[in-house]
Amino acid sequence: MTGASLPAAAGASPAEAEVDAGPRGPLSLRREPFGTAPGGHPVERFTFANGRGVQVQMITYGAILQTLHAPDRHGRIANVTLGLRTVDDYVAHSGPYFGATIGRYANRIAGGRFTLDGTSYQIPVNNGPHALHGGTVGFDKKVWQATEVRTADSIGVRFGYRGPAGEMGFPGALTTTATYTLNTRDELVISYLATTDAPTVLNLTNHAYFNLAGEGSGTVYDHVLTIDAPGYLPTDAASIPLGPVAPVAGTPFDFNRATAIGARIRDDDPQLLMARGYDHTYVLDRPGRLRRVAVARDPRSGRVLTVATDQPGVQLYTGNFLDGSIAGISGRAYRQSDGFCLETQHFPDSPNHPAYPSTVLRPGERFTSTTVYGLSAR
Repeated sequence: MTGASLPAAAGASPAEAEVDAGPRGPLSLRREPFGTAPGGHPVERFTFANGRGVQVQMITYGAILQTLHAPDRHGRIANVTLGLRTVDDYVAHSGPYFGATIGRYANRIAGGRFTLDGTSYQIPVNNGPHALHGGTVGFDKKVWQATEVRTADSIGVRFGYRGPAGEMGFPGALTTTATYTLNTRDELVISYLATTDAPTVLNLTNHAYFNLAGEGSGTVYDHVLTIDAPGYLPTDAASIPLGPVAPVAGTPFDFNRATAIGARIRDDDPQLLMARGYDHTYVLDRPGRLRRVAVARDPRSGRVLTVATDQPGVQLYTGNFLDGSIAGISGRAYRQSDGFCLETQHFPDSPNHPAYPSTVLRPGERFTSTTVYGLSAR
């Protein structure tokens, strides 16, 4: 891969009232059985905490971020990500990809087709006529191997998965690790590494839905968002990018100055109308260098989420297709805009757009990338 991913040459809300992140203390990690995935594969859950009120729960099915607890300005702790209660729930309601590690190709590939080195490949389509998040059985539906990771100031889990050549139509056997660590600075750090034995394409991300007021507490329309990006990728009605980067200036997509997510989401803008809200890739400056690209703040709780990445894009998605048919981990129904995603990644459909940063990975190269979700309150 070239460009941004540079394969290295190497009053408490109801949600707040119902959650308990456990006692505060030093770095800790707990490992426990968590049901069975299709095919009889056992699933485990890891709970790790930094002793400062921040706690993460992840499961080996889909390397899914199930919960993320964080204190508000008064020290009250709430789960700030959308998630489900059981493995069976994640299997039954896979469409929203709640908290999942996404691959082999995050976002969309038009028609599920691309050509690499003169050979055409077909990915099973699962989003109308297009392939979304790796096809019908992406990384979000795999049981990952897991290893505990601990340093002097962080704790977490390294998830690993090896996909054989031809899986979901993609060439090359791909070995992927996604390491999630929580440090004593209240940062959840995601480090990706991938290698292949034949030329292939990949695009990795995590699909966490955030609600800084607390999971199940209502819409995120009043969350104030900043995205440091001069442009975005307009799409067609099926969310396939049209091609050129468009400037955000003068449009509802401009979050260079802090703006409430709901301030313009209902504007009469063709892009917003087609997507039912925001579901667009923001094009970032200085790809290849880890830097802060977005900040979200909930005025009610005072919680702040910062996002840093070395990727060329970040997808803002406002839960446009949540329709109240799924009840989350708190037992409350998830409706449109009850959470927002900031998915750090390459551009959608890049294999079919030579002008976009390349998502090709070749033997002997290493795809590496880092995303940091920082939590605070003020």
